[in-house]
Amino acid sequence: MAQTPLDDLIALLARLPGLGPRSARRAALALVQKRQVLLEPLAEAMADVARNARECLVCGNIGTGERCEICLDPKRDATIICVVEDVADLWAMERAEVFRGRYHVLGGTLSALDGIGPDDLNLPHLFARIDGDAVSEVILALGATVDGQTTAHYIADALEGRGVTLTSLAQGVPVGGELDYLDDGTITAALRARRAL
Repeated sequence: MAQTPLDDLIALLARLPGLGPRSARRAALALVQKRQVLLEPLAEAMADVARNARECLVCGNIGTGERCEICLDPKRDATIICVVEDVADLWAMERAEVFRGRYHVLGGTLSALDGIGPDDLNLPHLFARIDGDAVSEVILALGATVDGQTTAHYIADALEGRGVTLTSLAQGVPVGGELDYLDDGTITAALRARRAL
């Protein structure tokens, strides 16, 4: 049986994170059934993104020009850089609407098992930004995984003696979290990061 355009669409959708073959079929069916409301605008938006989206030359965010909207915003504090693993983490920080500095996307974390070393990440550009700009603080907003913490330690060692304050996001009990449902590592991190009330 020949592959149809609908089969191709389903196969492509199934490759997206969070979608398996069954979810992809449901999504494709919804798109086709609502062609004018969903499929055609989605196709136009995807074509526009394919033509215009690019990586920001300064921070690594996704934008439509050489510099993203965050890097171009004069109201942002250029003296504080928040280091994140990937663009999804940057977008999560932006959703919270509490950070008003600039970002730096590493493009991953160090991982000996996966063969990812310092040269595979956007680390040289980070160090150049810190040395070249008037950066006073670097916030490490990396995951509490082994690879995330290895990367944080590597960056901390590399920044030693450069006159920049190095901080990291607090880790521990999430808002609304109950101790009974937390793993031992989270409880340990929360206890170590305790503060006076």
